[in-house]
Amino acid sequence: MILNETQTAVRDMVRAFAQQELKPNSQAYEAAGGYPKEIFKAIADLGLMGMTAPEEFGGAAVDYVSYALALMELAAGDGALSTIVSIQNSLIVSGLLKDGTKAQQARFLPDLIAGKMIGAFALTETDAGSDASALRCRAVKVEGGYKLSGSKQFITSGKIAGLAVVYAVTNPAAGKRGISGFLVPTDKPGFIVEKVEHKLGQGASDTCALRFDDLFIEEDLRLGAEGAGYKIALSNLEAGRIGIAAQSIGMAQAALDIAVQYAQERKSFGKAIIDHQAVGFRLADLATKLEAARQLVLSAASLKDAGEPALIQASMAKLFASETAEAVCSGAIQTLGGYGYLEEFGLAKIYRDVRVCQIYEGTSDIQRLVITRSLASV
Repeated sequence: MILNETQTAVRDMVRAFAQQELKPNSQAYEAAGGYPKEIFKAIADLGLMGMTAPEEFGGAAVDYVSYALALMELAAGDGALSTIVSIQNSLIVSGLLKDGTKAQQARFLPDLIAGKMIGAFALTETDAGSDASALRCRAVKVEGGYKLSGSKQFITSGKIAGLAVVYAVTNPAAGKRGISGFLVPTDKPGFIVEKVEHKLGQGASDTCALRFDDLFIEEDLRLGAEGAGYKIALSNLEAGRIGIAAQSIGMAQAALDIAVQYAQERKSFGKAIIDHQAVGFRLADLATKLEAARQLVLSAASLKDAGEPALIQASMAKLFASETAEAVCSGAIQTLGGYGYLEEFGLAKIYRDVRVCQIYEGTSDIQRLVITRSLASV
């Protein structure tokens, strides 16, 4: 895909920031288990917290190709931070723009886009992951609003979020049509961070178990119509999956760059190891697969920009990009041999961070299911 002038400028701007500000500090962020608030402001100042949002709310109003390119570059600098930014854009800001009322947009969007507030997307539960229609979290109608009770699992930014978009059952007899969405400020009484999970990777991005203890939520903070929550949640999947596919590309590219540089510098049997066919061909195969994955992501983003249905292409992009990314990281470690297994060379962290891309925003199995169903309907 040939990029236009704006897309190229966005990519180059974010690349410079990520390589200069994020990459040198990535391991320190992981060790600290989070980011200084100044990082979120710096990202917001670049327009990255509301990339596709209109300018009236402070958004950058760029296209989805630019958004995907930006996430690739952020992820190349720090994978965990790109997760926070992806959710902020594709699930929180976009969800408010699409389904929020004018009052809700005016209340929350400016702070979200300015990086003053981080959003969390609270859909998954202990027994309701891929099957989102199996939610047990309840929102019972009371005078003036709802009482929210139940728990959520694997919620990114649950600890640092100022706003959580929570999906709960309002009509148990209606199945998936009985689920509603709510905008829940996290400072409300009854919002409890039950546990911050200790994870394989992405340690700087908190993942939490949440509990709601008879939390009162005003009726005007319901997102969309009552019973429309399941549809709202699923309608954000295109952008969400494009985002995770993009971050997969960024992390894989960072790993490949380390491997190529090492292979050019490391000598064995009198020549650089990249000149040994076993190493050179491995890197050539990895680079080819990564470029194919990149183009699949950009193609899905361009379809969304054109207003065309892109869910199948987004699922294909996420499936192929996330699985390719792990293969690239593994091949990069193999290229460095023992050094690739050491923390100081950076590949171990990228390998840990990239693994979850095959799990969140729909597992690889779910992507295959979505793609299979599209084939069966042709």
